[in-house]
Amino acid sequence: MITAAPPVRIGRTDLFAPRLGLGTAALGNFQQAISDEDAVAVIGQALAGGIRYLDTAPLYGHGLAEQRVGQAVPEVPRHELIISTKVGRLLREGAPPDDSQFHDGVPFYRDVPSAGPVWDFSYDGVRRSVEESLQRAGVDRFDILHLHDPDNHLAEARTTGYRALRDLRAEGTVQAIGAGMNSSRRLADLVRACDLDVVLLAGRYTLLDQTSMSDLMPLCAERGVSVVVGGVFNSGVLVNPTPGAHFNYVPADEEVLAKASAIQAVCSRHGVPLAAAAVQFPLAHPSVSTVLIGPRTVDELHTDLALFDVEIPPRLWVDLRRDGLLSDDVPTPQ
Repeated sequence: MITAAPPVRIGRTDLFAPRLGLGTAALGNFQQAISDEDAVAVIGQALAGGIRYLDTAPLYGHGLAEQRVGQAVPEVPRHELIISTKVGRLLREGAPPDDSQFHDGVPFYRDVPSAGPVWDFSYDGVRRSVEESLQRAGVDRFDILHLHDPDNHLAEARTTGYRALRDLRAEGTVQAIGAGMNSSRRLADLVRACDLDVVLLAGRYTLLDQTSMSDLMPLCAERGVSVVVGGVFNSGVLVNPTPGAHFNYVPADEEVLAKASAIQAVCSRHGVPLAAAAVQFPLAHPSVSTVLIGPRTVDELHTDLALFDVEIPPRLWVDLRRDGLLSDDVPTPQ
């Protein structure tokens, strides 16, 4: 079982992470509102199934995800858990709408508290963010802190934001620091500029999209920075690549659907679900410490966990390379 796999070191720290973790964006009402009870049930079942790594953020549900994590974790001794959250957004009443959190005028997060996210990568803002996240989650500490989505705030993130995280690490408040983004190029910029232990890369090292092989992944290997991979299904297109499937949180275009369908055809020839190949693929890279799954329901959780137990014949990866769907430099499971 993947939950029984030996943990791996995060960067050069003394923190060891499980190979599988639970992301909580969906549990913060991402694209669909769910109840506190249902969200906490998913986290509780994940913990009961052996998952010991939880990733959250203030943005997720405008605090709902952190609160729901806090409701579930008392069932497990704190020293057995790794919990990561993120900084760069403070939740404030009267916050102006953030265009990056809408598609076609519809917010990504539904039925959320009235306090909205306000960008703040200042030194004091980052430390305040951590304090407020601790209060929402009701935990005594976080193990990993990430600069969150600083695409348009890189100057602040790599100066005042980074210095705040660096000092929190030096004080022993947190064991590892990093950054979480969808852009591998911008994450690579932060790895070059800052002494990070880990990055959380969403959607750019998947069975469909390995653009990070041109910038971030070689740099992390060179510098000993661990990579946590999120978005392994690329918003759903690597589960069921049919018209209407999502990629990068919005409907996938024809080119993306065609490539995902071609990958699915190879998987089908080997009797392997596309989703199983998708969740197992990233862990073959030596820099990848952990894959995050993001189920919305208990049934989705059980489905995701079962995918890690699917046996994948080595020939499948060979055929993907032969068909030009994977490049030769991309590591694949043995």
